[in-house]
Parts: sequence; structure tokens; C-alpha cells
Amino acid sequence: MPLKKISTDKAPSAIGPYSQGIVANGFLFSAGQIPLDPAAGKIVEGGIVEQTEQVMRNLQEVLRAAGASWGDVVKTTVYLQDLAHFPTVNEVYGKSLGDARPARSTVQVSALPRGAMVEIDLIAAVASK
Repeated sequence: MPLKKISTDKAPSAIGPYSQGIVANGFLFSAGQIPLDPAAGKIVEGGIVEQTEQVMRNLQEVLRAAGASWGDVVKTTVYLQDLAHFPTVNEVYGKSLGDARPARSTVQVSALPRGAMVEIDLIAAVASK
């Protein structure tokens, strides 16, 4: 089964030995996205709202690069440094998704890369090419 690496300069470059996304067997598996501004390479300023908005923009660009949209997403995993942020993240997440309602898991973690408050990854169905 051939793997297709997904890469876009409209989302942060990988900060390690991994890809922004991989398409395999009709599915896109994204790397976790943290709230890095792709141009500056730094965590966006602000709080959990601004960080979640940036994460969702980054994921949108990875989806776009793979020829997919939020309607193609089947599963997300949300990693929060503090579960107290869940209601706020949930609101921003819901607005970003529009009518899409993928399956989701949310977990609290002790720390995230670069001091981020939120990280999200996803799995999406993609058209065969």
C-alpha cells in the first residue's frame, strides 16, 4: 500500500521526524497540531480561545492539502493541558467544524510541546486518486 505524505506551508512545518499528515488506504492521518503560527513558527499570543482557533486553522490547511474538508473527518483527539478549558475549546471546535460531527476523544495531559494548552489530531476519509 503506497503512503502519500501531506505537506503544506500554510500549516506549521513538522518540528521533528514526522509529517503533517499521511494518506493511507483512503484515510488521512494528521499529526497533532499545536497553536503554532505557520509564518512565525511560534505559539500564538492569547489564551485558550486563540490557541484553539489556531489549531483548527492549522488542521483545516492540512485537510485542504489532502483534498479533504471537515465533513470528511471521522475522528479527532483533543489533548488539553487543563480539562477546565474543555467548555471553551468545545465552543471554538464546534464553530470551526460547522455541521460536521466526527467521533472525538478528549484527554488531559501533563504537558504539550512548546507549552501549548491544546493539541488536536484527526483522521479523515479522502478521495482515492
